[in-house]
Amino acid sequence: MSSPLDLVGWPVRTARLTLRRATPADARAVWAYRRLDDVSRWITAAPATFEEFEEHGFGPDRLDAAVIVERGGTVIGDVMVRVVDGWAQAEVAEQARGVQGELGWVLDPAHQGHGYATEALTEVLRICFEVLRLRRVTAGCFAANEASWRLMERLGMRRETHTVRESLHRSEGWLDGYEYALLADEWRERAQG
Repeated sequence: MSSPLDLVGWPVRTARLTLRRATPADARAVWAYRRLDDVSRWITAAPATFEEFEEHGFGPDRLDAAVIVERGGTVIGDVMVRVVDGWAQAEVAEQARGVQGELGWVLDPAHQGHGYATEALTEVLRICFEVLRLRRVTAGCFAANEASWRLMERLGMRRETHTVRESLHRSEGWLDGYEYALLADEWRERAQG
Protein backbone atom coordinates (compact mmCIF):
# COMPACT_ATOMS: atom_id res chain seq x y z
CA MET A 1 0.00 0.00 0.00
CA SER A 2 1.40 3.39 -0.92
CA SER A 3 1.61 6.44 1.28
CA PRO A 4 0.82 10.01 0.16
CA LEU A 5 4.41 10.78 1.18
CA ASP A 6 5.54 8.65 -1.77
CA LEU A 7 4.65 11.66 -3.96
CA VAL A 8 7.49 13.71 -2.46
CA GLY A 9 10.96 13.64 -4.01
CA TRP A 10 12.97 12.66 -0.92
CA PRO A 11 15.29 13.76 0.54
CA VAL A 12 14.22 17.39 0.86
CA ARG A 13 16.81 19.91 2.00
CA THR A 14 16.41 23.23 3.79
CA ALA A 15 19.16 25.69 4.63
CA ARG A 16 20.43 23.55 7.54
CA LEU A 17 18.43 20.33 7.54
CA THR A 18 17.63 17.23 5.53
CA LEU A 19 14.15 15.73 5.67
CA ARG A 20 13.63 12.17 4.50
CA ARG A 21 11.31 9.22 4.90
CA ALA A 22 11.82 7.19 8.06
CA THR A 23 13.06 3.61 7.76
CA PRO A 24 13.19 0.77 10.32
CA ALA A 25 16.92 1.51 10.69
CA ASP A 26 16.03 4.89 12.30
CA ALA A 27 14.29 3.30 15.30
CA ARG A 28 17.31 3.34 17.63
CA ALA A 29 18.14 7.02 16.93
CA VAL A 30 14.50 8.10 17.40
CA TRP A 31 14.14 6.01 20.59
CA ALA A 32 17.23 7.77 22.04
CA TYR A 33 15.32 11.05 22.41
CA ARG A 34 11.71 9.85 22.55
CA ARG A 35 12.46 7.88 25.73
CA LEU A 36 13.64 11.02 27.58
CA ASP A 37 11.24 12.21 30.29
CA ASP A 38 11.03 15.76 28.89
CA VAL A 39 9.96 14.33 25.53
CA SER A 40 7.81 11.37 26.52
CA ARG A 41 5.85 13.63 28.87
CA TRP A 42 3.96 15.11 25.92
CA ILE A 43 3.77 12.37 23.29
CA THR A 44 0.89 9.95 22.81
CA ALA A 45 2.71 6.80 23.91
CA ALA A 46 5.73 6.26 26.13
CA PRO A 47 6.89 2.67 25.61
CA ALA A 48 8.99 1.32 28.46
CA THR A 49 11.48 -0.59 26.28
CA PHE A 50 13.11 -0.22 22.90
CA GLU A 51 11.47 -3.45 21.75
CA GLU A 52 8.02 -2.11 22.64
CA PHE A 53 8.79 1.17 20.87
CA GLU A 54 10.08 -0.63 17.79
CA GLU A 55 7.01 -2.89 17.61
CA HIS A 56 4.29 -0.31 18.24
CA GLY A 57 5.86 3.08 17.66
CA PHE A 58 7.87 2.25 14.58
CA GLY A 59 5.69 -0.28 12.79
CA PRO A 60 4.73 -0.09 9.10
CA ASP A 61 1.61 2.04 9.66
CA ARG A 62 3.68 4.60 11.60
CA LEU A 63 6.49 4.59 9.04
CA ASP A 64 3.98 5.45 6.30
CA ALA A 65 3.54 8.86 7.91
CA ALA A 66 7.01 9.42 9.39
CA VAL A 67 9.61 11.93 8.24
CA ILE A 68 13.08 12.07 9.79
CA VAL A 69 14.82 15.42 10.42
CA GLU A 70 18.61 15.31 10.14
CA ARG A 71 21.33 17.89 10.68
CA GLY A 72 24.73 16.95 9.33
CA GLY A 73 23.72 13.29 9.06
CA THR A 74 22.50 13.09 12.68
CA VAL A 75 18.84 12.35 13.41
CA ILE A 76 17.56 15.28 15.49
CA GLY A 77 13.81 14.82 15.21
CA ASP A 78 10.85 13.25 13.52
CA VAL A 79 7.60 14.55 12.07
CA MET A 80 4.32 12.74 11.52
CA VAL A 81 2.49 13.79 8.34
CA ARG A 82 -0.81 11.94 8.18
CA VAL A 83 -3.17 12.64 5.26
CA VAL A 84 -6.79 12.36 6.40
CA ASP A 85 -10.29 12.95 5.12
CA GLY A 86 -12.09 16.19 5.86
CA TRP A 87 -15.51 16.03 7.45
CA ALA A 88 -18.30 16.12 4.88
CA GLN A 89 -21.95 15.37 4.46
CA ALA A 90 -22.67 12.01 2.82
CA GLU A 91 -23.50 13.44 -0.60
CA VAL A 92 -20.12 15.16 -0.97
CA ALA A 93 -17.95 12.84 1.14
CA GLU A 94 -15.88 11.72 -1.86
CA GLN A 95 -14.70 15.31 -2.41
CA ALA A 96 -13.35 15.40 1.16
CA ARG A 97 -11.18 12.29 0.90
CA GLY A 98 -7.47 12.83 1.53
CA VAL A 99 -7.64 16.64 1.53
CA GLN A 100 -6.31 17.39 5.00
CA GLY A 101 -3.10 16.81 6.88
CA GLU A 102 -2.45 16.18 10.53
CA LEU A 103 1.00 16.95 11.92
CA GLY A 104 2.90 15.87 15.00
CA TRP A 105 6.58 16.28 15.83
CA VAL A 106 9.34 15.57 18.28
CA LEU A 107 12.73 17.27 18.39
CA ASP A 108 15.64 15.94 20.40
CA PRO A 109 16.06 18.35 23.36
CA ALA A 110 19.81 18.48 22.65
CA HIS A 111 18.97 20.34 19.41
CA GLN A 112 16.21 22.65 20.64
CA GLY A 113 16.57 26.42 20.76
CA HIS A 114 18.21 26.82 17.33
CA GLY A 115 15.10 27.19 15.15
CA TYR A 116 15.38 23.68 13.69
CA ALA A 117 11.77 22.76 14.49
CA THR A 118 10.50 25.94 12.84
CA GLU A 119 12.70 25.31 9.79
CA ALA A 120 11.66 21.66 9.48
CA LEU A 121 7.94 22.29 9.99
CA THR A 122 7.92 25.24 7.57
CA GLU A 123 9.23 22.85 4.92
CA VAL A 124 6.71 20.17 5.92
CA LEU A 125 3.89 22.71 5.50
CA ARG A 126 5.26 23.63 2.07
CA ILE A 127 5.22 19.94 1.13
CA CYS A 128 1.66 19.55 2.44
CA PHE A 129 0.33 22.50 0.46
CA GLU A 130 2.51 22.59 -2.65
CA VAL A 131 3.32 18.92 -3.26
CA LEU A 132 0.49 16.97 -1.63
CA ARG A 133 -2.02 19.73 -2.52
CA LEU A 134 -3.82 19.51 0.82
CA ARG A 135 -6.42 22.15 1.59
CA ARG A 136 -5.95 22.25 5.38
CA VAL A 137 -3.34 21.13 7.94
CA THR A 138 -3.99 20.71 11.66
CA ALA A 139 -1.95 20.00 14.79
CA GLY A 140 -2.85 19.69 18.44
CA CYS A 141 -1.19 19.60 21.84
CA PHE A 142 -1.82 19.76 25.54
CA ALA A 143 -2.29 23.42 26.50
CA ALA A 144 0.50 22.99 29.07
CA ASN A 145 2.94 22.09 26.26
CA GLU A 146 3.89 25.71 25.62
CA ALA A 147 6.82 24.91 23.32
CA SER A 148 4.47 23.10 20.94
CA TRP A 149 1.75 25.71 20.72
CA ARG A 150 4.30 28.52 20.42
CA LEU A 151 5.84 26.66 17.47
CA MET A 152 2.42 26.38 15.83
CA GLU A 153 1.94 30.11 16.22
CA ARG A 154 5.41 30.82 14.76
CA LEU A 155 4.37 28.71 11.78
CA GLY A 156 1.36 30.98 11.25
CA MET A 157 -1.17 28.40 12.39
CA ARG A 158 -4.38 29.66 13.97
CA ARG A 159 -5.63 28.40 17.34
CA GLU A 160 -9.11 27.15 16.58
CA THR A 161 -10.01 25.17 19.67
CA HIS A 162 -9.31 25.32 23.37
CA THR A 163 -10.80 22.29 25.08
CA VAL A 164 -11.19 22.25 28.85
CA ARG A 165 -9.91 19.17 30.71
CA GLU A 166 -10.67 17.09 27.63
CA SER A 167 -7.43 15.11 27.31
CA LEU A 168 -6.29 12.55 29.87
CA HIS A 169 -2.55 12.75 30.54
CA ARG A 170 -0.87 9.58 31.82
CA SER A 171 0.45 11.27 34.99
CA GLU A 172 -1.14 14.75 35.21
CA GLY A 173 -4.85 13.90 34.95
CA TRP A 174 -7.34 15.70 32.72
CA LEU A 175 -5.69 18.61 30.91
CA ASP A 176 -6.79 21.35 28.53
CA GLY A 177 -5.89 21.00 24.87
CA TYR A 178 -5.32 23.25 21.86
CA GLU A 179 -5.98 22.58 18.19
CA TYR A 180 -4.37 24.70 15.49
CA ALA A 181 -4.92 24.82 11.73
CA LEU A 182 -3.70 26.49 8.55
CA LEU A 183 -5.46 26.61 5.18
CA ALA A 184 -3.73 26.33 1.82
CA ASP A 185 -4.89 29.80 0.74
CA GLU A 186 -3.50 31.28 3.97
CA TRP A 187 -0.19 29.55 3.24
CA ARG A 188 -0.13 30.96 -0.32
CA GLU A 189 -0.96 34.47 0.88
CA ARG A 190 1.87 34.34 3.40
CA ALA A 191 4.31 32.90 0.84
CA GLN A 192 3.47 35.71 -1.62
CA GLY A 193 3.54 38.44 1.03
